Amino acid sequence: MRKIRIFEHISLDGIIEHDKDYAYGEWTTPYRSAEGAEMLLKSYGPDFDLLLGRHTYDLFSSFWPNAGRFPMADAINSATKFTVTHRPESLRWGPVKSLGENVTDEVRKLKSGEGPDLIVIGSSTLTSLLLAHGLAYEVVLITYPVLLGQGKRLLSDQFSAQKLVFADSKITPTGLFINTYRCEGTLGKA
Repeated sequence: MRKIRIFEHISLDGIIEHDKDYAYGEWTTPYRSAEGAEMLLKSYGPDFDLLLGRHTYDLFSSFWPNAGRFPMADAINSATKFTVTHRPESLRWGPVKSLGENVTDEVRKLKSGEGPDLIVIGSSTLTSLLLAHGLAYEVVLITYPVLLGQGKRLLSDQFSAQKLVFADSKITPTGLFINTYRCEGTLGKA
């Protein structure tokens, strides 16, 4: 059985948006380091596939194939990319497979099958769906020492509360915390 592990780069106030079109640009870049990338790659595990929303797939496909040869790029480029899309014919960066019409059923099938863990990076809509349906095994937050105040958040205000249990923490030389939490299910009201 495969585990679904969600990885999110996040500010202290819960913002995950960090591309060139965002108001604060690529605010994660100054905190990146070779040591941090190595720690993150170790957190992914020795072998993994990717589970991606279409927007993240498109962003990744415009970057990773041209990123050069180094361990992170090699691992991401060689992973199978299971992608949520209504346009499967336009998936070019592979190996890639479309998840089809019923995402939750397809993810359940993937999860119950054989193969490496499934890593979710970015893909906030997919993250919310996986957590809401109890499909995620753990959430790994790569927390940056910034407060942004505005931008896309990890989860919407309509998201149902979830209980997580702390599993591990690492810190990179640039001050990023890589905190791992295991998913325990819904959190009831007191």
